[in-house]
Amino acid sequence: MSDAPEISLDPSRTALVLIEYQNEFTSEGGKLHDAVKDVMASTNMLENSKVLLEKARAAGCLVVHCPIEFDKGHKEIGKHPYGILAGVKDGEAFSKGEWNSAICDAVKPAEGEVVVSGKRGLCGFHSTNLDFILRQNDIKNVVLGGFLTNCCVESTMRTAYENGYKVYTLKDCTAATSQAGHDSAFEHNFGMFSVPTTSGVIASSFQ
Repeated sequence: MSDAPEISLDPSRTALVLIEYQNEFTSEGGKLHDAVKDVMASTNMLENSKVLLEKARAAGCLVVHCPIEFDKGHKEIGKHPYGILAGVKDGEAFSKGEWNSAICDAVKPAEGEVVVSGKRGLCGFHSTNLDFILRQNDIKNVVLGGFLTNCCVESTMRTAYENGYKVYTLKDCTAATSQAGHDSAFEHNFGMFSVPTTSGVIASSFQ
């Protein structure tokens, strides 16, 4: 899908929400890095995210970091999980307090930036304080980047849409475990629940 034309965003009512930019995904040595590194490279997502983050900060947008983490033993996840959470538990991924779960240096939160708490599942809203943060800051526009395109980003996008926000998704600041999965999400799903666009378009849209 092509970039949305003539996007104009008021930074005071816009949040850049960065989903799971954690070493587990982003960095060599992360347990899930090998699964996403090819798509990361194809979209140049980490560098694009860093550049957009700097421009969003300069413009005065609300920057919100949305990590996922679990206590040792992953007891928050049930004894008989299935699907993606089974893999998270079996691999002991995103363990709280470890390097793997830390937000990567490229987009490390600046002093005073908000870090969402409570994310244990796929959607950035469910079980977290994200909606409270956005509403308290009078946010209208939500710009999403992160991991995985067709999992946590998509889940968060759908809920943001349902909650009445104007949602923008960044094709060049997201990654999945396969190029086909990433491309399919944008081609078939994201246009129904967001304005699919790129970091460059968003960066130039700040009023």
